[in-house]
Amino acid sequence: MACSDSMVSMNGTQVSYIGHDCEDIPEFLGERYGLLTRRLDLSFNQLRSLAGLKAFTGLEELVVDNNLLGNDLQLPRLPTLHTLTLNKNQLTDIEALLGHLAKATPSLQYLSLLGNEACPNQLVSLDKDEDDYQRYRYFVLHKLPTLKFLDTRKVCRTEQQEAEARGAFMKVVKPKSSDMVAPGDPRSECSSMPYTPLPRGSRDGKNHKGVFAKCRYVYYGKHSEGNRFIHNDQL
Repeated sequence: MACSDSMVSMNGTQVSYIGHDCEDIPEFLGERYGLLTRRLDLSFNQLRSLAGLKAFTGLEELVVDNNLLGNDLQLPRLPTLHTLTLNKNQLTDIEALLGHLAKATPSLQYLSLLGNEACPNQLVSLDKDEDDYQRYRYFVLHKLPTLKFLDTRKVCRTEQQEAEARGAFMKVVKPKSSDMVAPGDPRSECSSMPYTPLPRGSRDGKNHKGVFAKCRYVYYGKHSEGNRFIHNDQL
């Protein structure tokens, strides 16, 4: 799609370039508006790179929701950027992302990652719950302690204290595919059945037959440990 000024909406220091299916930030945006822009909205495109932000040296707010940004995301250093929303992209590696943001956006206070696999909540996976999301918050706040808002929620003092104390250990780890047991694998029965010391046959509630098995406890006669507490009149 050809890009032109007619597709740009500008209001003072705010520039919007929304829904034009661009995979890269057009050069003319930086050339004409880079020095003036404080808030830039690039939502609903097909962006895979943000290299074109180098021209936006005074940027304070950046909105790039609903794009195709992945783990190779690289931001130029944006020292005055305080707000960044990356909702509904393709980010999965939360640790790498946060390490990069800590260096590239030292003034960041507002961050939103909803709709990415890196943000574990039910928007992206039904098997995630509030505990998963809260651990993610602690981990993010540990990496980016200057944040005041994360996603849609204000950062509270207790969260900051927990993140400082234990946030480094709160990363939500996704199991590797090699750790998953396929249906039909002999190991799947072991992993799905609760542990019991009883022989296998006694685990089936429908099986009422007696079960025979060797016992590892041995009786050694009247001088055994157990019989030290039994008197003759009790025999």
